Amino acid sequence: MNAVTITAPGEADVLVAARVDSPEPGEGEVLVEVVAAGVNRADVMQRKGFYPPPPGASELPGLEVSGRVARLGPGADGAGWSVGDEVCALLTGGGYAELVAVPVGQLLPVPSGVPLADAAALPEVACTVWSNLVLEAGLAAGETVLLHGGSSGIGTMAIQVAKALGARVAVTAGSAEKLEACRELGADILVNYREQDFVEELKAATDGRGADVILDVVGAKYLGPNVKALAPDGRLVVIGLLGGRTGELDLGALLARRGRVIATSLRSRSPQDKARIVAEVREHLWPWIEAGRVRPLIQSRHPLAEAAAAHREMEASQHIGKILLDVP
Repeated sequence: MNAVTITAPGEADVLVAARVDSPEPGEGEVLVEVVAAGVNRADVMQRKGFYPPPPGASELPGLEVSGRVARLGPGADGAGWSVGDEVCALLTGGGYAELVAVPVGQLLPVPSGVPLADAAALPEVACTVWSNLVLEAGLAAGETVLLHGGSSGIGTMAIQVAKALGARVAVTAGSAEKLEACRELGADILVNYREQDFVEELKAATDGRGADVILDVVGAKYLGPNVKALAPDGRLVVIGLLGGRTGELDLGALLARRGRVIATSLRSRSPQDKARIVAEVREHLWPWIEAGRVRPLIQSRHPLAEAAAAHREMEASQHIGKILLDVP
């Protein structure tokens, strides 16, 4: 099959289209013929050598796809899927390819009203947002959530999910254009992190209270300010390390707020844990998508063989929403 390989850790040019062996679906897996694949920041980190796939996972990048069921593996025929079904899938790797093997518990039907090729923009961000905002942080109606990187794929999904839950949404982004896109999706408090102090802006907008939940992709650089921005009984959920791995935590400030710091990762979870999250997403979030309350926001599309261009676009950080790869 055709796929995109990582020839060595490095810049985007190490992504090279190649012919590789097609995967075989194992016990409880299905083979999916890929129509489109989502590009995620984790793929960039893997390409650079900082985020290797878990043991046993495909070495090919790609954490989400949409496509059609091509074959059922052993033990998968009782899971309710048939050859030809249109699906999207959460992956541990292997999405930058014409075929990928997926555990049945990580398959999702394409929501009605969403084109098959657009559905690749959904699984990773939907599962990341739901597992962290709802299952981990317990975001509730009437609470305030701060989303760093509000115009990213995760951010644009998180704004919509938080609003559907009845929360008040604050976002940070680096340009007026990005903030306007966040506002159009429903964000209530807009902070340009290049020009404003998000702690001060958030406190001013909440009468000094702060955020009940913070979803952070930055990591060490924002650890101290995030704690200062927490409301009493606030929950800080760290899901990325764009600003470094090691930071100083003021435990006194955390204790004063009765705050919690939660660090999570989706990719390293067991298939059983991922299946639990996927089931939650299908039950609770998919109806919102089908009703038009939540939608995928797609910035651009690139042919699979031009994955390097897609990575360069992501690293330029000018995109709003998702970047996709189309598989011929």
